[in-house]
Amino acid sequence: MTQSIRICESTGLKIFSTRAAKATEKIAGKGYSPVADAALTSLPPPPAGAVFNAEEQAKYRSYKEARRGAADYMAMEGTFARYLEDVYSAPPVARDPLTDSCEILVVGAGFGGLLLWHKLRDAGFNDVRFCEKGGDVGGTWYWNRYPGIACDVEAYSYLPLLDDMNYYPTMKFASGFEILEYCQMMAERSGFYDRCLFHTTVTQTTWDEATSQWTVHTDRGDAMRARCVVLANGILTTPKLARIDGMETFKGESFHTSRWNYHVDLTGKRVGIIGTGATAVQVIPEIAKVVKTLHVFQRTPSTIDVRDQRATTPEEIDRWSREPGWAKARRERLAMISSGRTALQGNDDFLSGRVDVFKPTRKHERQLSPDELMAKQLNTNFRIMEQIRARVDAIVKDPKTAAALKPYYPYGCKRPTFHDEFLPTFNLPHVTLVDTAPGGVGRINERGVVHDGIEYPLDVLIYATGFQWMATSTFNMTRGRGGRVLREKWQDEGVRTFLGLHSHGFPNLFIMSGPQGGGGQFNFTRGLEAHTDYVVWMLKTMRERGATVVDITRDSEIAYATHCREADIRTAAFRDCLSYYNGEGNAEPGSLAYYGGPEQWHKLRMAAQKSLEPYVFGPPQA
Repeated sequence: MTQSIRICESTGLKIFSTRAAKATEKIAGKGYSPVADAALTSLPPPPAGAVFNAEEQAKYRSYKEARRGAADYMAMEGTFARYLEDVYSAPPVARDPLTDSCEILVVGAGFGGLLLWHKLRDAGFNDVRFCEKGGDVGGTWYWNRYPGIACDVEAYSYLPLLDDMNYYPTMKFASGFEILEYCQMMAERSGFYDRCLFHTTVTQTTWDEATSQWTVHTDRGDAMRARCVVLANGILTTPKLARIDGMETFKGESFHTSRWNYHVDLTGKRVGIIGTGATAVQVIPEIAKVVKTLHVFQRTPSTIDVRDQRATTPEEIDRWSREPGWAKARRERLAMISSGRTALQGNDDFLSGRVDVFKPTRKHERQLSPDELMAKQLNTNFRIMEQIRARVDAIVKDPKTAAALKPYYPYGCKRPTFHDEFLPTFNLPHVTLVDTAPGGVGRINERGVVHDGIEYPLDVLIYATGFQWMATSTFNMTRGRGGRVLREKWQDEGVRTFLGLHSHGFPNLFIMSGPQGGGGQFNFTRGLEAHTDYVVWMLKTMRERGATVVDITRDSEIAYATHCREADIRTAAFRDCLSYYNGEGNAEPGSLAYYGGPEQWHKLRMAAQKSLEPYVFGPPQA
């Protein structure tokens, strides 16, 4: 047995030491800084009388239809496989393959895995093992370390276990580098590192009916058996590339933002970046400060909302230090806000408990019909988007550039973005927006990008083309009863789960933050709290009942999938655009995200936990 694996004398369980060293000290950075200019930290007032009328609706539809079919993405294979290499850690720690057994095996060491371990440990589950493809904890915050990275939800509500850790984020919207260090702190204090196999990618998970166990194979030669498997590897974990003719011919440096190459010095370089989504919005202002020229290639603009970043004050830290449970209380208050934009902005007076309501409740003279209520909400959404577009005109000096940066779709239909330095960046003389709407970049050659017959010579090309949504490769590698692959089941029958956590025919498998999963709102962490609580509840229930197996009935998942479909269709007007949320317009309603709302999801969850009707518990092993 190698030094990276040893036996704990008191428990007899294996203890691992596989955390990889940092690849280079060049990997360092910060998030976005506060901006003092009030003109950049506020939206223009809503236009008087703005209504989402037939003319405006037609404009939105035209904007959407012009882009239909333009999104063409490819897997990072062959020439592009290098874009998936781990550039953040030293080579994997050597260890022997494992062919032993454990009670619970968890895939992933991000927020989900860390939070789940905290709760499992407290519930008395110690025989727990984690597999993580990266060299350290952090999940998305391990892989994404680009300049300017920061969380979009206020850190006080986003970071888990702040109360337990006695930690106070330094900024309201903490840097990704601070978040990664916080994840490492959580892992160190909880003993997580002893439980985790890093640089270990699960390649196949197969259910054995005879033994009521999963066998988990990895790229390190492991064939570990586990009674229960939890998939906690996230919803945006697999990077994607836009498919562009000639990509492989480019002779300069190139990389994807999820594997930022800190060995490439951008100072004084001619740099191009493809994409203007949530990542690029944070990257562009930072790299514009050092490059010689920056060309931004945009197909569809994002909504650039106000960020209004600020530092955490000593007064806040003093007050919170005297309020047990302050962070969880704040997170729950955030969940009470139904408006996505209001929640993501984060009203400090309400969230801190200084006022009881975040805004006065409007009362109507009569009860509105569903159609009237929908029209009213769409009008409100439209006015917000008018403010977003007016902000572009107020900041960006060049009219042509400003016109290209204005989005025409409902707020929240694509992932909202926030920044106070992004728009001003396009006023800099060395920064150029190349509008590639509606079809995207035409071609790449050995010298750079070619679009509309114009060549843009580049030294460095950066792909900010995002991630596959709800498409973790683990679904392709999980074989349940009868050898059926989870992805194939969903392709044949449509996506069917119960609460997003179970799928019939895949006993003792729990899917956290997967398709149809609910429980949260605009704050991903709240959903993880609900999912981890549920997993621990189920494991305790099995323990109390003496059961070794749990599955769900086919009827329960059919009913839940039907509910997901109906909720998606009912609220579709608010998402009338093409985005990864709806598979670029190709996903079946209800097959990806959950649109029934956290209140309804929790209602269904609590009913199931009370009655236990959806579950089929298996007897103890002979």
